[in-house]
Amino acid sequence: MTTYFDERAFRFLRSLARHNERAWFHAHKADYDGHVRAPFLRLIADLQPALAGISEHYRADPKPVGGSLFRIQRDTRFATDKSPYKPWQGARLFHARRRELPAPSFYLHLEPGECFVGAGLWHPEPATQRTVRQFIFDNPGSWKATAHAPAFRRRFELESSEMLVRSARGFPTDFEFIDDLRRRNFVAVRALDDATLTGPRLRQTLERDLQALAPFVDYLCAALDLEF
Repeated sequence: MTTYFDERAFRFLRSLARHNERAWFHAHKADYDGHVRAPFLRLIADLQPALAGISEHYRADPKPVGGSLFRIQRDTRFATDKSPYKPWQGARLFHARRRELPAPSFYLHLEPGECFVGAGLWHPEPATQRTVRQFIFDNPGSWKATAHAPAFRRRFELESSEMLVRSARGFPTDFEFIDDLRRRNFVAVRALDDATLTGPRLRQTLERDLQALAPFVDYLCAALDLEF
């Protein structure tokens, strides 16, 4: 069994949240590279075989630039918050056709006290939202079997921080899943405690989560006419 992260990763991220400035980051970049970035890239590489077994169309790409790992630098061009760095590290296990079409992803999130694994469509464009809503309306049985299966809901939570105030237009209000059609994001998540991230069974835990999330991602791929 392999350990990827230890307390030094969380210590760095907590310090970055307090000292979110370029001079501090560059003075501590070796800590970021050694305790956050490098182990995350190793984890991504080690998840490749399991992900390939789930879907041949998904990639866990450990390239340092342009792969699964998100940049820790924030894009502040249009943000009111001008802090230059994210006090977390995230990685997206993506569909091979993500540059051609909107596609759901698997996602891993490292942040002190806020770690999680999830999958789905985050902040899709309105046209994509409408497509998924129509697919849920047209295929409610498989949506129920996927997103509302008791075992799935015991393990994962459907993200609900951003919802339409009213029911989505064009759908009958007595539809069984009318509240799901109010979702702006179609995402399922499971919180992970910090001890799981620093423990020796992290990879095995994530492999089981990716497998459990696969039917949800498969459904969203079907909604968007993507292979899974």
